[in-house]
Amino acid sequence: MSHSRRVVIIGAGMGGLAAAVDLAARGVEVTLLETQPQTGGKIHQRTIAGQGIDSGPTVITMSWVFEDLLQAAGLRLEDLVSLEALPILARHAWSDAEWLDLHADPRESAQAIGQFSGADAARRFTQFMAETRSLYLRLEAAYMRSSRPTIVSMGSSLGPRGLALLASIGPMQSLWTSLGRHFSDPRLRQLFARYATYCGGSPWMAPATLSLIAFVETCGVWRAKGGMQALAQGMTSAAQRLGVVIHSGQAVESILTEHGRAIGARRRDGATFLADAVIFNGDAAALSAGLLGPDVVKAVEPQGISPRSLSAMTWSVVGRLEGRELDHHNVFFRPHYELEFQDVFGRQTLPQTPTIYLCAQDRGPGGLPPQIQERMLILINAPATGDAPDRFTNETIQRALRDVHNHMQACGVGLHIEQEDIRCTTPSDFHQRFPATGGALYGRAPHGWMSVFQRPSAETPIPGLFLAGGSAHPGAGVPMAALSGRLAAATLMAHLDSTRRSHRVVISGGMSTA
Repeated sequence: MSHSRRVVIIGAGMGGLAAAVDLAARGVEVTLLETQPQTGGKIHQRTIAGQGIDSGPTVITMSWVFEDLLQAAGLRLEDLVSLEALPILARHAWSDAEWLDLHADPRESAQAIGQFSGADAARRFTQFMAETRSLYLRLEAAYMRSSRPTIVSMGSSLGPRGLALLASIGPMQSLWTSLGRHFSDPRLRQLFARYATYCGGSPWMAPATLSLIAFVETCGVWRAKGGMQALAQGMTSAAQRLGVVIHSGQAVESILTEHGRAIGARRRDGATFLADAVIFNGDAAALSAGLLGPDVVKAVEPQGISPRSLSAMTWSVVGRLEGRELDHHNVFFRPHYELEFQDVFGRQTLPQTPTIYLCAQDRGPGGLPPQIQERMLILINAPATGDAPDRFTNETIQRALRDVHNHMQACGVGLHIEQEDIRCTTPSDFHQRFPATGGALYGRAPHGWMSVFQRPSAETPIPGLFLAGGSAHPGAGVPMAALSGRLAAATLMAHLDSTRRSHRVVISGGMSTA
């Protein structure tokens, strides 16, 4: 490699942008190819009544992931995007008489839980938070910042104390079962079980270790001035400052290979980009389906893409809310929580009694004047069957929206929307945007305790081809996708710097150093 090193990255989602920043900071010539007109991947906005509405991810967690990444490149996060911390993590409702806020300050959450469910529940919550903190601190380096984790490597990284902690949690148990050790109030168990859906899974099948998300949220949840698109634009700006060349608005037709090695990419318009290595920052299912050419079909094992994770039905809205006061994040629960996941994963149908998530994007610190039109994203879980015909008809959509109205009304919240001020996105729409997925938004479902070892890693069996994005290790979500990009970049560089295959890469940084 006497010449300048060149890398092609396919997909300018958060994983692709993070990999581009890392590689360019190390002097690599990076070309980033993006199908959509804008960068950001699942981060995107829909424009309604002249207003941009975040219609994918709505907030930022684990901001230290981006601080570490940009600091290593000689840049600062605060120079690229303006973030505002949310003091209330989410407002939860079960009925008009049952409302509970979780706060960024765990002491305030304990006080609220005590008023909601009693002093014993508050004490148990405090113990639960101590456990999730220990769990996160043990797993961040061993799992999140390490490529290709195995049972052996995890055991070695965790050490005796870490293994003892995992044993006490019951790593082979489901999240729902594990939460039963802490919460006797079914509403609290339901609230924290919802963290499984952050990774696209069912609380009855996802591993107990996902409880660490509770601690992550107390470390900070931020919204970006200008919406999440501002984060994508900030990362894009960082990449371009470092010399990354971005081509958007054209789809990639195939990953090019020579003698079994990935050597570049070809777009549908015929443009060819040659490189020393390729990072694919798209859903791994697209590779297995042959959408990037027959030479890379075997880059991903079948167990790395199945079973599919959750999809969603969403409504991007400009409308008016009345009744009970909402915050930025709001969740409306129903009884018999398990029925929702039996419908989605068992029957593969829209749930009859779905949990409703509503992001009131103009709410939060500072409040909002009453009786005004405001921006909202409403979401319910859905099966990843967007590639099946006639699953999401207009009648199905309207019935689901009526149910949303009715349950919110039962919780004391009135929702008023004009027909022209609402846009629905179904699993079929997500499948069209992310082909071969059926609309699955999180890659492989995190089901079973072995699922943490089955998600595709950065390294593939095809020399010169590496993976990033939410369907690759360490998983879905904006900061996790960024970590996947960093792991892909580090693994790629280890291969370029050595002729030996099978490098175990661990990237530096973390909450304790940011």
